[in-house]
Amino acid sequence: MADGKDNGQGRFVSAQAVAERAGVSRSAVSRAFTPGASIAPGTLARVHEAAAALGYQVNDLARGLLANRSRLVGLVTSDADSPFRAQMIAALSQALIERGNVPAIINIGPTTEDVANASRQLLRYRAEATVFLSGSPPESMVELTRQNGQPLILINRAETGLDSVHCDDMDGAQQAFEALSLTGASRFAVINKEDPSPSLGAREQAFAGFAVASGFKPGVVRVGHSDYDGGREAARRLLASGPAPDALFCVNDLMAFGALDHLREAGLRVPDDVSVIGFDDVPIAAWTSYRLTTLRQDPHRIAKEVVLILDRRIADPDAPPVSVYFPVELVVRETVKARR
Repeated sequence: MADGKDNGQGRFVSAQAVAERAGVSRSAVSRAFTPGASIAPGTLARVHEAAAALGYQVNDLARGLLANRSRLVGLVTSDADSPFRAQMIAALSQALIERGNVPAIINIGPTTEDVANASRQLLRYRAEATVFLSGSPPESMVELTRQNGQPLILINRAETGLDSVHCDDMDGAQQAFEALSLTGASRFAVINKEDPSPSLGAREQAFAGFAVASGFKPGVVRVGHSDYDGGREAARRLLASGPAPDALFCVNDLMAFGALDHLREAGLRVPDDVSVIGFDDVPIAAWTSYRLTTLRQDPHRIAKEVVLILDRRIADPDAPPVSVYFPVELVVRETVKARR
C-alpha cells in the first residue's frame, strides 16, 4: 500500500520499500511506526534511517480505513469568513490537530438540507466526530450518526439531547444592561437579525427582559442579516422611528460596527449622545476607529471544552449528553459613557 512519496518516480514510497532498504520484514516497518509496539532498538533505528532516506511517511488514511476511523473531525459552519467564526475555526483546528485529528471544514448554506448533506458526507468519510458551529442536524441525521457511532457536538445551539458548548448569553446581556444603566441612560435599544440563531435570540431576549424589569421599554429592531450592513440598516431604522436611543446593545460586533458608523454619520456622538456595546470581541473591536466596548467569548476556551467533550464521548458513547456553559467578560473601551 502506498505510504509516502518517491521523488524519483513520482509515486508514494511503500512500507515494503522501506523494509527492503532496512533489511527487515514489512511487519517490522509497521511496528516501528506503531506507538507501543514491540520492536528491537536496533531494528527500530534501521527502519527510521531507511524511512528518512526514502522520504517515507506513514499512511494515516489507510490506517484509519483499516480501523474504521479516519481521524477526521468535521467542522460544519456557515459564514466561515466572518471574524468570530474565523477565530472559532482557527481555535478548533489548532486544538484538534494537537489532539491528533485532521479538521475538515464544510461551509454550508442556510437550510436544514444543507446541514443534513454535510452530515452525510462526513459519515461517508468515517469522520470521528462532527462539530456544528452553525445550524443543527435534523433528528433523522442525529439518529443515523448515533447508529454509526459518530459523536455530534454543538456550539452555541439550544437543542437538547446532544453534547453542546455555550457561552452564557444571559449573563452577557445582563453585564451589557448594567454597564449601560450606569451611564444614566433611559432610552434603551437592542438590534438583532430576523430569525436569529438561538444564541443571538437569547441575547436579545435577556437584554430586553432586564430593561423591562428595571422599568424601561426597550426598542427592538430586527433586520435581514447580522452583519455590518445589517447593523447600519438597524441603526437607520432606529433613528427614523423616533428619538435616538442613548444606550444600544448589539447582539454581535459586526452589527455594532455598522451601527456605530451610521450613528456617527447621522451626527450623533459616541459615547456622549449614545453608548454602544457589542458581543464577541473580534480583533476589529480594538481598532482605533471603533474601540468598541463588548462582551468577550474566548475561542480557545470553547475549543478546549469541545476536545474534552469529544474525549469523554469516545470513552463512554452511552453517557448522557452534557451542556457546558462558560462565562463572557465585559471588555470596556471607548463606546460607553463614564458611569454617573
